[in-house]
Amino acid sequence: MHDMVTIKVPATSANLGSGFDSLGLALSLYNTVEMAENDELDIYSNDGSFVPKTDQNLIYKTVQQTFAACGKPFKSLKMGQCNPIPMARGLGSSSACIAAGVVGANELMGHPLSKDDMLALACEMEGHPDNVAPAILGGFVASVMDNKRVYTVRRNINDSICFAAFVPGFKLLTEKARAALPVEVTHKDAVFNLSRSALVAAAFCEERYELLGVATQDVLHQQYRLPLIPGGAAIIEKTREIGAIASFVSGAGPTVLAIVPTYSANSFFEKAQEMLLQDENTADFTIHKLKACNEGVQVI
Repeated sequence: MHDMVTIKVPATSANLGSGFDSLGLALSLYNTVEMAENDELDIYSNDGSFVPKTDQNLIYKTVQQTFAACGKPFKSLKMGQCNPIPMARGLGSSSACIAAGVVGANELMGHPLSKDDMLALACEMEGHPDNVAPAILGGFVASVMDNKRVYTVRRNINDSICFAAFVPGFKLLTEKARAALPVEVTHKDAVFNLSRSALVAAAFCEERYELLGVATQDVLHQQYRLPLIPGGAAIIEKTREIGAIASFVSGAGPTVLAIVPTYSANSFFEKAQEMLLQDENTADFTIHKLKACNEGVQVI
């Protein structure tokens, strides 16, 4: 067997309210994957979490496709996973798998791919860049895919803000959350979101996070998805009341992400814990206290 490589990849939150399918950021919750080329397939869990052990495993498929894209022969993998990022919760678990697979494969092949190549390949596999780009690059990322090319602007997020991820006990598959969206929206709604998503990007680029309360407001997707998330609307409303700068559905949900000033984080988290227990719809949510991850995926 060849040498093991270990990849650490962050959770991500996409959309950030108004930036539907184009804005995202990386968070300090990490999956780790160890992998080595092997004669036969051997997949195992290192933390007791559920891991698909067949060749349909997303990381395995990604490694296989990355080898093929580089024209390199590939036998199979020995691979262990630690998965603290909850699956199907709107925190980029599938993008984390794809990022880990592309970066891991590149490592096993002796680095034929640049970071830009890896990003383009990962985005092509995922179909959109909003989670994959911050998973690979870290920080805040605005991204657009055009003719299979990915155009990005990324910025570090400073430690004056932190994040509260409210994760419920139930899953919400992206397909189901997408199906809830209307086919058409009004010109007025499009302008409402366009102006705000531009402001989100400007706020992160200028580190003017106080603008995010207004900038993350959205009329394109959240109102259609929140009925699929019992307790979600209440958390968005109440977290703002107890001191969050902004609060929105993370990705396609069901997680709600709040942006919190670091200086008042302790009191926010205490109040948030009490708040969850006061409503039977929110009692099922767990709070993760997170920071920004500015490094993105790493080989460790």
